[in-house]
Amino acid sequence: MSGQINIRFYEELNDFLPIARRKLAFDCRFRQAGSIKDLIESLGVPHTEVDLILVNGESVDFSYRIQDGDRISVYPVFETLDITPVIHLRPKPLRETCFVLDTHLGRLAAYLRLLGFDTLYHNDYDDPTLSDISVNEHRILLTCDKKLLMRKLITHACYIHEREPQKQLLEILIRLDLFEQQHPFSRCMHCNGVIHPVDKESIETHLMPRTREYYNEFWQCDKCMKIYWKGSHYQRMQQLIAELNIKH
Repeated sequence: MSGQINIRFYEELNDFLPIARRKLAFDCRFRQAGSIKDLIESLGVPHTEVDLILVNGESVDFSYRIQDGDRISVYPVFETLDITPVIHLRPKPLRETCFVLDTHLGRLAAYLRLLGFDTLYHNDYDDPTLSDISVNEHRILLTCDKKLLMRKLITHACYIHEREPQKQLLEILIRLDLFEQQHPFSRCMHCNGVIHPVDKESIETHLMPRTREYYNEFWQCDKCMKIYWKGSHYQRMQQLIAELNIKH
């Protein structure tokens, strides 16, 4: 059955559309009625970015079969709307916020670890691996690849719009409202291990002479055994955290 629908995408979902289709309703013809999920992704919008779909004023889920004459409104994840009854398409939020990142987001991974978020990253993760980790370990997938977000198994994911790492970090903090969940300097920025205080005497032979002379408080990763102290790097990271929270 062929037909035509009228559809509009809201807020940041417009970033996935050609400029001519952004922030307005447009007609779309179809040759065979399929699911509304397939329609949305055929227009370039990953299903993981969608939280609410209204068809002719009523909420539907991804399995809804489109019909000739349908008027469709599509809203992004975390968009707040006073519309009832509605069917939110995201599963329940994850109990603990943890992430897996694609190969292009290494610096963002380090920043998330700096703030204390459990963040998996390896530069050799392929798409099937990222998908499996996200689903099996209940991790939010962060990616700049919209095709990856269209994999059927993935339910918790965010497309990263910014391209500069510090702006990416702020984007995620704002979008997922994570400001109150920060625990800075509790994870290793290099391997994601947990950092614990350690006696200076136990690691003294691993310190450079000037570090050993001027510092007395140390922390160590329980995974890669990297040693941390409050040197100039610590001061720069503190400044970064302060700036993020000021912007919030």
